[in-house]
Amino acid sequence: MDYRAFFKTKLRTLRASTGETQAQVACAIGVSTRYYQNLELGENLPGLEHFFALADHFGVSLNELAGRTDQ
Repeated sequence: MDYRAFFKTKLRTLRASTGETQAQVACAIGVSTRYYQNLELGENLPGLEHFFALADHFGVSLNELAGRTDQ
């Protein structure tokens, strides 16, 4: 699996489902807007702390966020 492609798509989908802006999500997880934009562009992958923060913010499991579900 191309993890970067999956992850950026997952983030966009989750953010769209909450109706938030990139800046709102960035603020909620404690990163700059530019850092979050780079996550959605697939240019960066989050460190463990931010990965946990994203899962908590969107109310999904770490496995779901990582694409490691049985679905």
